[in-house]
Amino acid sequence: MLKRVDIVGNPNIGVFILATDDIAIVPYNLIDEKAEIIKETLEVDVVKSSVAGSNLIGSLAVANSNGIVVSPHVLDREVKQFEELGLNVAAIPSQYTAVGNIVAANDEGAIISPFLSEDAKNIIENALDVDAEAHAISGSDIIGSLVKVTNKGFLISSNATSSEINLARKVFGVEGDIGTVGKGIPLVGACSIANSNGAIVAKGSTGPEMARVEEALGFLDDNF
Repeated sequence: MLKRVDIVGNPNIGVFILATDDIAIVPYNLIDEKAEIIKETLEVDVVKSSVAGSNLIGSLAVANSNGIVVSPHVLDREVKQFEELGLNVAAIPSQYTAVGNIVAANDEGAIISPFLSEDAKNIIENALDVDAEAHAISGSDIIGSLVKVTNKGFLISSNATSSEINLARKVFGVEGDIGTVGKGIPLVGACSIANSNGAIVAKGSTGPEMARVEEALGFLDDNF
């Protein structure tokens, strides 16, 4: 299912919300009506939480079906909650706390920012049980903001090069394409949430953008 809905009052839905094929982690202050939209669209359980006491969950964490990597400032109660959800929990050993902005991952692989240390790379690989490759996208280190990837497909910034698209195909093990959301926003990771079942994109997204999202994330096959 694909929807364009105003969930958090601005286009940056992916900054506040983190979704896998099993759960969506949303801020405590998200109203129940919006949480229900996420539950129905992504077909997951919705869990209210925080990371490092912040509502910016999507910026401060990255997750797949195996685990979650979080800001080093994560609170003990948050770690306990994530572990109770069945996730391996690891904190990144870096001054770069916005893990969700600098890492994109599914169950097959991860692309991480080149400035992350080897220790950080190893922790990401172990927690998510994937191989990670360090590479910039569109000349930028904010990989997680420029890529939305699931276990069925990926949408990558319209500014990505053909070699970067091919890298994403190799690392994530799925097909994908370039695109934008919200009337031309290339930060597709920051302005959407998605899993294998569905996606929610910025409310201002156009019809052509929605069609590209649907194709890139592999939802067209669901219609047959």
